[in-house]
Amino acid sequence: MRNLLFTITYDGTNYHGWQIQENALTVQEVFQNAFKKVTGDRGDMKACSRTDTGVHAREFCVSVKTESKIVTERFPAAMNHWLPEDVAVKGCKEAPLDFHARYSCKGKEYSYEIWNNPVREPFLRGRALHYWYPIDEVRLKAAAGYYVGAHDFTSFCTLDKRERGDMVRRVTKAWVERRGDMVLFTVAADGFLYNMVRIMAGTLLRVQEGRLLPEDIPGIIEARDRAKAGPTAPACGLYLNRVFY
Repeated sequence: MRNLLFTITYDGTNYHGWQIQENALTVQEVFQNAFKKVTGDRGDMKACSRTDTGVHAREFCVSVKTESKIVTERFPAAMNHWLPEDVAVKGCKEAPLDFHARYSCKGKEYSYEIWNNPVREPFLRGRALHYWYPIDEVRLKAAAGYYVGAHDFTSFCTLDKRERGDMVRRVTKAWVERRGDMVLFTVAADGFLYNMVRIMAGTLLRVQEGRLLPEDIPGIIEARDRAKAGPTAPACGLYLNRVFY
């Protein structure tokens, strides 16, 4: 038995997230199908994250236990032959048998991308949020700075039927910058709650609208109340940038 660590990238526009679903196409489904074409079996796959419908990944990691004898160097080309054009394997290497793509992860970095121009950009449709009012990136950077640190992020989590558990996450970076007409919110942490980055981004846009002040962020965190934070920003602007092990 071997444990292989795949690094992949994908445009999530046409997928209902990573995890297999009965009635919707997912990234895991096409990845598993390609793996079976290459090796003859589906393998035992563990992903670094689930990602929601429409979310993209510049770096996404999958550990796969398999008895295949194919050398790691051959996997990227072999897998990419069978994968659709919006999913690609960037690398493959051996990992210890006890390695788990999710539970061995030490942290992740996401970015939320906003096209800030009065005119929509058709080539960014599904790949960035179009926000046509002027954005003050300096003001948003000041607000984002309050996210940094170890906090209970209940206010920034969509609560569903899952057990709540420990809601504390340590944010090591929260930054807003402008690159021409693109405004990027980048955040890194030891882990993220359900919809956490998208709610962080939606809250920053509430700051931009003047409905919140940057100094309101600590109070929102302390409230541990989802209703105090901003809306959940659309999935199209969210990218998983990096996974740390």
